[in-house]
Amino acid sequence: MREHGPGEPGADSGGSATRSPARAGRERGAVRGAWDYVIVGGGSAGSALAARLTEDGSTNVLVLEAGRPDSWWDLYIHMPAALSFPIGSRYYDWKYESEPEPFMNGRRIYHARGKVLGGSSSINGMIFQRGNPLDYERWAREGGLEDWDYAHCLPYFKRMETCVAGADEWRGGDGPLVLERGPAEGPLFGAFFDAVQEAGHPLTDDVNGFRQEGFARFDRNIKRGRRWSAARAYLHPAMSRPNLEVRTRAFVERIVFDGARAIGVQVNGQTIRAGEVILCGGAINSPQLLQLSGVGEIHHLESLGIPVISDLPVGENLQDHLEVYVQCASKQPVTVAPAYKWRNRPLVGLKWLLFKSGPGATNHFEAGGFIRSNDDVAYPNVMFHFLPIAVRYDGTAPQGHGYQLHVGPMYSDARGSVKITSTDPRVHPALQFNYLSTEQDRREWIECVRAARAILHAPAFEPFNAGELSPGAGVETDEEILEWVRRDAETALHPSCTCAMGSVVDPSTMRVYGVDGLRVVDASVFPFVTNGNIYAPVMMVAEKAADLIRGNTPLPPSDAEFYVHGVEATSH
Repeated sequence: MREHGPGEPGADSGGSATRSPARAGRERGAVRGAWDYVIVGGGSAGSALAARLTEDGSTNVLVLEAGRPDSWWDLYIHMPAALSFPIGSRYYDWKYESEPEPFMNGRRIYHARGKVLGGSSSINGMIFQRGNPLDYERWAREGGLEDWDYAHCLPYFKRMETCVAGADEWRGGDGPLVLERGPAEGPLFGAFFDAVQEAGHPLTDDVNGFRQEGFARFDRNIKRGRRWSAARAYLHPAMSRPNLEVRTRAFVERIVFDGARAIGVQVNGQTIRAGEVILCGGAINSPQLLQLSGVGEIHHLESLGIPVISDLPVGENLQDHLEVYVQCASKQPVTVAPAYKWRNRPLVGLKWLLFKSGPGATNHFEAGGFIRSNDDVAYPNVMFHFLPIAVRYDGTAPQGHGYQLHVGPMYSDARGSVKITSTDPRVHPALQFNYLSTEQDRREWIECVRAARAILHAPAFEPFNAGELSPGAGVETDEEILEWVRRDAETALHPSCTCAMGSVVDPSTMRVYGVDGLRVVDASVFPFVTNGNIYAPVMMVAEKAADLIRGNTPLPPSDAEFYVHGVEATSH
């Protein structure tokens, strides 16, 4: 969920501003010589943080986003079903790729990151998953993170959302982020829910509620048929405030220090001064910008001739989710494949433009679930997304009708790194994920694929199942499964944990250790990746961080119970 990254320079030293009628007030903030806060990255975390910080009218905030604006007329951003178009496009995507992955036959794994206001929330799959409550209990066991347990995080999850399915003890009802639950209707979704039960898995009411384990309709960040990105939910409503300015195409090259204090950022060779700098660039750009500026592992920085300001493990601990698609052909023409045919796309687009309805108004990831693939894990370690079409994430699809399950391990113990290889901020850093590098990871991959096949080949799918397209009948043994994963797996686009709280960032303030005037608020501060899509946890972190930065009294912890396998109920 990366929010900001290297890219094109702006038209001037500060980029191109998205102005509001209250520009004059913002100019007053600039005349004083420094913004109170400069936020680097106008993506998921940056949008939420800017909106919350500027609720205080005496606080002046500048948001610098290196990507393009999320213009209202941009079909590829706002039409949910068009999500495959921005990915791979230099206009919307920073187009990262990993170093050759040593345990995946030397493949370079492509990584899309949003190059637009709203960051990756403007190009992602719009699936909203908080993670399991025990993810946050795990966070809290790390030194100094006691206030990041589920009881303390749940109130911020609730504050940020309007769950259209209904507010309750676990779900919010009046937040800026509108969440519509997938309809998951039609014969294939019906077969899917029957099949998971035939395979021995339960249904659950809400994977973001009391019980995550099981299968259900998914929440999506979609509002009335439009993608509801972080920029649309948080940033645009705040842009009329006199104390907020947002600049797009503003490429931040370095953090500017006076001794060990951050005093601003460099944009096109010129300094923009700040009382504090807050990095919201995500798990790739935030460590990159820190390393370029002298904050990182001492031997790495010295090898590049960069003066070291603070010796920290910046860029280490990189975590992500890898996934595959297990695909079947369909005997019956009940999939959404016709909507993807070129001859039908104009009609799909027109229906969406006029009515915000039809196949264009959904991301099609409307249902899925979570399971424990073995008895050694305390909570779900595998996530499934069901899709009523056989298609790759880039939009390419086999001929004819089909359907698929996306599946992968959710808390792999593989660890990687983000490291700059040049002092040029426009050179992408080296990304090494080390997928499939551990025995646990390989074992759980075999369990994942076998569990997905058990669902797709259950009796409920018999009226539809015309045979497996991928991986196919020729892949059966454990080693054949692993070889297919090495050859075919893709990232689920959840990089995180490279500026982790407790090792790089103080969890009580979000300040970077060893320096003043510098904070990080994004997916990089996770100590461990959560067991699902990471957009929702990023937004929660931003909401919680806003209170920490403003010095507000934190929201009181929740005493809501949550499900734990083998335990009747757990509460705080």
